[in-house]
Amino acid sequence: MKMKRYLQLAAVGLASVTILAACGSNDTSTPSENGDARKVKVAYDQASKPISWLDDKGNPTGYDVEVMKLVDELLPEYEFEYVGTTSDDLLIGVEQGKYQAGVKNAFWTEERTAKFIFPQEFLGLSSTGLLLKKENENIKTLEDFASAGLSLAPIAANNAQYTIIDEYNKANPDNPVKLQAGDTFSVDVVQWVNEGRVDGGITLEGVFKKQVLAEDGPYYNLKDEVVYNEFAVIKTWPLFNKKEQEFADAYDKAIKQLKEEKKTNELSTEFYGRDLFEVLDNVNR
Repeated sequence: MKMKRYLQLAAVGLASVTILAACGSNDTSTPSENGDARKVKVAYDQASKPISWLDDKGNPTGYDVEVMKLVDELLPEYEFEYVGTTSDDLLIGVEQGKYQAGVKNAFWTEERTAKFIFPQEFLGLSSTGLLLKKENENIKTLEDFASAGLSLAPIAANNAQYTIIDEYNKANPDNPVKLQAGDTFSVDVVQWVNEGRVDGGITLEGVFKKQVLAEDGPYYNLKDEVVYNEFAVIKTWPLFNKKEQEFADAYDKAIKQLKEEKKTNELSTEFYGRDLFEVLDNVNR
C-alpha cells in the first residue's frame, strides 16, 4: 500500500511539473510575460530585386528587408522571422494573420486601408516610371503616353500601380491612359514591350536597373533597346495585420529614429543607386 501511495504521489508531482512547464512556454503569436521577445512573422516578396529577394546564400535581403532588420534591432521586445513568398500570398497572408506584417514596396491605396494597418511612418520611396522602346523615349509623362494613344501592359487590379493609373484617368477624363486589368499580379513588362505586344509598361527604376542595366540582368542585351522614364516618386509602406496596432506603433518609433539617423538614406543609395529621400519634399503620394 505504501508503494502504491508513493507511486500516486510521484505521478501527481510529475503531472504538476508538466503543467507548470506548459504554462511557462511562450506562444509565438502573443507577447511573453517573462520578458522574452515576441516572435513575429514578417513576409517579403522573395523575387523583387532590389526591393526584396533571397540572395545566393539563401538570406533575405533588399531595401525593404534591410530596413526592417534595423527596425528589429531597435525593438528588443520583438524577434522578426522573415518569410519569403509571393506578392499575392503576402497580401492574403497578412490580411488573414498568417503573417503579422509584410513588405513588398507597397503603395498606399484607400482599398488597402480596409484590410491592413498602415503605420504613421512610411518605409521608403520608390521611383515609378514608364518602360518604353527607345523610339518612344520622348514620352516622359502619363499625359504624353495618353496623348500619343499608346498601349499599356496589363496591370492586375490588386496591384497599386493599377490604382496610380486609375487615379490619373479619373483626374484626366479627356486624356486617359488605356488601362487593362491583368489576370496575374504582374506581367513581364520588359518582354511585352520588347516583343511589341504593348507600347509601354509601368515599372520601378530599381527593377529596371537590375533587369536591364546590370550586366548580370536577364535583359542586359536590351539595354540599348528600351528606356525608363520616371513620372513619380512614391512612398512605400509596410503592411500590418489589423490586430497588430501595438506592433505597428513600435515600428513607427523605430523607423522614425532610423530616418533621423539617415540610415534609410544610406540603404536607398546602396540598393537603388540613388538617395530617393533627397526628393522627398516633392513627393505627393
